Amino acid sequence: MCRGLESLPTTCLERAKELKALFGSFLQKPDLSIIGHSHKTDKLRLKKSEPLKWKESFENLLSNQNGLCLFRAFLVSEFSEENIAFYLACEDYRITKPSSKLSATAKKIYEEFVCSDAPREVNLDHETKAITKKNLEHPSQSCFSLAQEKIYALMEKDCYPRFLKSTTYLEISRQVKSG
Repeated sequence: MCRGLESLPTTCLERAKELKALFGSFLQKPDLSIIGHSHKTDKLRLKKSEPLKWKESFENLLSNQNGLCLFRAFLVSEFSEENIAFYLACEDYRITKPSSKLSATAKKIYEEFVCSDAPREVNLDHETKAITKKNLEHPSQSCFSLAQEKIYALMEKDCYPRFLKSTTYLEISRQVKSG
């Protein structure tokens, strides 16, 4: 599944800028092949089949570093980046080994994304918020599971289809198909 931001070679925002710059060069220079494009300054290597696999499933998109960063950049443009940020924070939290930091990390995630006055509040129903708050009384790696599932479903049903219809994705997939 998604490995979180630590696995990315640069911060996601920087990586998204790299993707945008690279994809922008494809859109401006149709004679360039994605696989053949290689400058010494390029950190990104995009396999020709990657963008087409992103359309197969939301899981494929999130499990691909380039897809994840492009999707995150799309969510930033849609003012809903908090959804993927919360999802990734939950992924990182879920794989954290139990320690004294578990409670503090859980509280930080809750305060940033779940509570009613959170600075990056995600769209969760009252019942899910209440269950998540109750789970914080005895934090475990699964205390955000329900909330994470709801946000994943929201992104899969709402954001992902819009991403697939976005100009950027359509242009990238067109370039890939035309070779």
